[in-house]
Amino acid sequence: MAGAENSLFIKTLKGERSHRPPVWLMRQAGRYLPEYREIRATAKDFLDFCYTPSLSVEATLQPLRRYPFDAAILFADILLVLDAMDRGLRFEAGEGPILNPLDRASDLEAVSLSKVMQRVSPVMETVERLKAALPEGFPLIGFAGSPWTVAVYAIEGRGGTDKKNPKLWAYTRPDDLKAVLDYLVVVTTEYLKTQVEAGADALMLFDSWAENLPDHVFDWLVIEPTRKLVDNLRSAGVTVPIIGFPRGAGAKLADYVAQTGVNAVGLDTGQVPSFVNTSLPKGFPVQGHLDPLSVIAGGKQMLDRADQIIEAYRADGRPHVFNLGHGITPDAKPEHVETLMKHIQAMG
Repeated sequence: MAGAENSLFIKTLKGERSHRPPVWLMRQAGRYLPEYREIRATAKDFLDFCYTPSLSVEATLQPLRRYPFDAAILFADILLVLDAMDRGLRFEAGEGPILNPLDRASDLEAVSLSKVMQRVSPVMETVERLKAALPEGFPLIGFAGSPWTVAVYAIEGRGGTDKKNPKLWAYTRPDDLKAVLDYLVVVTTEYLKTQVEAGADALMLFDSWAENLPDHVFDWLVIEPTRKLVDNLRSAGVTVPIIGFPRGAGAKLADYVAQTGVNAVGLDTGQVPSFVNTSLPKGFPVQGHLDPLSVIAGGKQMLDRADQIIEAYRADGRPHVFNLGHGITPDAKPEHVETLMKHIQAMG
C-alpha cells in the first residue's frame, strides 16, 4: 500500500476519528469538468475511453489538480465486466448503457473467466500507472458494481428502469437469479483482487439498484452476494478496506452492515444521520451523503447542509468520510465544488 495506510482516508475507514473528515466525491472525474470533456472527445466511444489507460489515468488525475481531495478513484465503469462477458454493451446518447438482455444464467459463462480478465486488463494497467503518478501514500480507490446491480443491468439490458424483470426473476426464477448472482460474485472477486494487486488501496462496491426492494428479498439479492464477495476477497488475501454502497437501503442499512463484512458503508442522499447513528454499531465508519443537487445550487444552503452532516457524525464520535449521496452531476459548477472543498479543508 506504499504508505496509504497513514492517509486520513484509510485511517478513517479503519475507525479512527480526525480533526476533519477526509473528502472525495463520487464521479469526481467526469463531465462537470471542461478538461474532462476535452479528452473524452478524443476517444471514439466511452468504452474506448475506459480501455485506454492514458485517458483513464488523465481523467482520474484531473480533479486532483483542481481540488485537495483526500483520495482518488479509478476512472472506469461498473459495466466493464458485462462488456467482457460479451453482453453487447454500448452507450447511446440520451439513453445510457444498452446491453443484450440476459435470458439464461448460463449465457454469462459463455466467455471464460480468463478471457474476461484479459478483456479488462487495461483497467489494471490504469491502476498501475496511477500508483506511479500519484504522490507516495496517496490512496487510490478501486471499485466494481455489486452483483445485484450488475445483474439488473444484465437482465434488463439497460439502466434507469423499474427493475421489473430482475425482480420477477426473484419471484418466478429464483434459482436462475441465484446462479447469475453467484457467477457475478466469482467474476467480481477476481476483478477486484486484481485491482488490489495492481495497487488499489481501498475498494468500493456500488449497489446502485438496492433501492425499493422488499425486505424479504433484499437479504438474498443484496446482502448475501455482497457477503460472499467480501468473504471471497478476504479468503484470497485481500486486506484493504472495503466500502459498501447499498443506495436506497433505508431501514435495511443496519442488516447490510452487520451481515456483509464491509469496513464502511456509503450513505445515499435520503439517509438520516440520526437514524444512522442509532442503527449502526458505535464507531462504524460511514461515507456520505450531501445531495448532488445541493452542489448544483451552491451557496449557503450547500455549506449549511455539509456542516449538518459533518457535525451529526462528529457529535456521535463516528468516523466519517465526507462525500455525496450519489455521483456528482454533469451540470454541477466546478466553482461550487471548490467552495465546498475550501469549507471542509478549513475545519483543520
